[in-house]
Amino acid sequence: MNTNQPARVRSAIAPMHSEGRVSASQTSQVVAGHIVQLLEQNGDWWRVRSADNYDGWMHCGYLEPASGDELLWPLSLGVTVHEHDGRERALPVGARVASDATVVSGSSVLASGIAQSFPPISIAVVQSAITYYTGASYQWGGVTEWGCDCSGLVQSVYALHGCQLPRDAHQQADVGNAVAVAAIGIADALDAIAEADLLFFSDREDRRITHVGIALSGGRMLHSALGRGGVALEVLGSDEPYVQRLRANFVLARRVL
Repeated sequence: MNTNQPARVRSAIAPMHSEGRVSASQTSQVVAGHIVQLLEQNGDWWRVRSADNYDGWMHCGYLEPASGDELLWPLSLGVTVHEHDGRERALPVGARVASDATVVSGSSVLASGIAQSFPPISIAVVQSAITYYTGASYQWGGVTEWGCDCSGLVQSVYALHGCQLPRDAHQQADVGNAVAVAAIGIADALDAIAEADLLFFSDREDRRITHVGIALSGGRMLHSALGRGGVALEVLGSDEPYVQRLRANFVLARRVL
């Protein structure tokens, strides 16, 4: 593999690190069958750029040469596969199932059927978030149902529906159109907020976005939160102290569909 060439993730999940060492913090992940661009090599580590233009360091053990036909491979919806080398392994939602692999359990969708199975409409986005990510643990830098952070959840759900969002919450807050702002207050803004709108929050004095969730009907929100241990459903009108803090930290809502 050479600089400025594409490479394919060979493992179920490949972590991206802030530096080229295994003890550096995980900043994101790329799942099996997806492509990264090789930017810079330092020993066994590559600085790579993922499809969402996010840069990080990835160990060469997670990578193999790309074949160029990965977008034609089926999409995992959570499967166990039997691969050409005889091994069986699990793949998370959103991974690509190699063309020479056999699905043993779980489900996948053919590349030609992804758009029909996952249309870019709000009710479908919300259903995917609930179906595939409910119960996921919180993991900083995670993007799968095996562990995700707030923006990883949002990005992965929308990606299923053909909408590529930036990786981080503060970047996602620049996409789409504002439908409500903190000056109104989230309680008063609920009538303007629709299903699948993105709700943004900040616990910083400068109000830089630090958290994002997906709006559901009935004044609810699905998000991945460290304070909840993972993906949780919130009733935004609740008097629970945790939800009261969320309301106080509300900055804006945006519609990206």
